[in-house]
Amino acid sequence: MNIEWLRKLCLSFPHTTEQIQWGDDLLFQVHGKMFAITPLEPAAVCLAFKCSDEEFVELTERPNIIPAPYLARAKWVALEKRDAIAPAELAHLLRTSYELVLAKLPKRLKTGATPARPAKGPFLKRIRRPKRRRMPKRKRR
Repeated sequence: MNIEWLRKLCLSFPHTTEQIQWGDDLLFQVHGKMFAITPLEPAAVCLAFKCSDEEFVELTERPNIIPAPYLARAKWVALEKRDAIAPAELAHLLRTSYELVLAKLPKRLKTGATPARPAKGPFLKRIRRPKRRRMPKRKRR
């Protein structure tokens, strides 16, 4: 696995964007929610991604795969070596990660629809109430 292969795979999923965050980490997101993280500089972990409960238990029992730091409670795993998982299996796991994150999004984002906005016109203007005037405070004697 290299960065270019990972970028090509992740960006092939619909509505996926990439963003560099936290200094040198490349995030892959769907509608602003991340589903995979990889550092661009050498680090202890080379890739982190979300997985299902069953996959989390199975994957963390393998060598060179650990619960992801700071994200393990949300069922994220991290690879300590780039060759910890075969590319075909990794592609499937990344697709699963994308689908898990997509499933948690609101329905309007899943279908790609944008929220309906009401038409503007004189009859839809917001009625403003006049500001309440406060009485000046009395001076105490």
